[in-house]
Formats: sequence, C-alpha cells, structure tokens
Amino acid sequence: QVQLVESGGGLVQAGDSLSLSCAASGRTYSNYAMGWFRQRPGQEREFVASISWSGGATLYADSVKGRFTISRDNAKNAMYLQMNRLKPEDTAVYFCAASDGRWASRFTTDFGSWGQGTQVIVSS
Repeated sequence: QVQLVESGGGLVQAGDSLSLSCAASGRTYSNYAMGWFRQRPGQEREFVASISWSGGATLYADSVKGRFTISRDNAKNAMYLQMNRLKPEDTAVYFCAASDGRWASRFTTDFGSWGQGTQVIVSS
C-alpha cells in the first residue's frame, strides 16, 4: 500500500495556471504508474492523466490534452500536474492515484491507492 497526499489546489480565474503535487510514501514508488483523476460536483470520478513508472509514457483525457502536463520525480517520490489555460469546467476535486502496475492507464480500476483529493475552483 502507498500513501498519497495531494497539494496545490485553490481558486483561480479562467485562463490562469495551477500546479498540483502528489507526495507518495509507503512502497517503492518508482515501480508503479501514477495518475490524476478528478470528480466534478454530481459526477463520477474521471480520468485526467496518467504516467508510466519511468515517466516515459503518458496518457491524457481529450478534455485536457494540450493544456495539462503530468510529470514525476522518482527521486523525490513525487508526481505533478501542471494545469494551464484553466476553464470553469476544470473545477473539481483532483485525486492522485497509484497503480498496481507499471503502465499508464485511463481506468480507475487499475489504481489501488488514492489520495484524499485537493479542490480546484476555476471562476469565469
């Protein structure tokens, strides 16, 4: 099991940028893929981005492609999500997740550990 703690959420205006961080502890972080998911009010949790164990492969949801960048620093047991050109529809609670495997995935069922989430609010 791995423990995950997100940080960096907040209130911003449309068009602004925000960077989220995820700190991991509890197991060999570098062996596993990681991901970001979000949950908008009244909706199910949805995939945002994922990164393979080495950082060499990434996946993005179409809604964020070209605006968000996922990265990881295995030496620091950390993962990041740089969010640019934010839109009001990006408003959600953002969750960090650790996979049970090495490869990036879009599916929540591939991720066995989750953080508590960090709120992002984008005002218009």
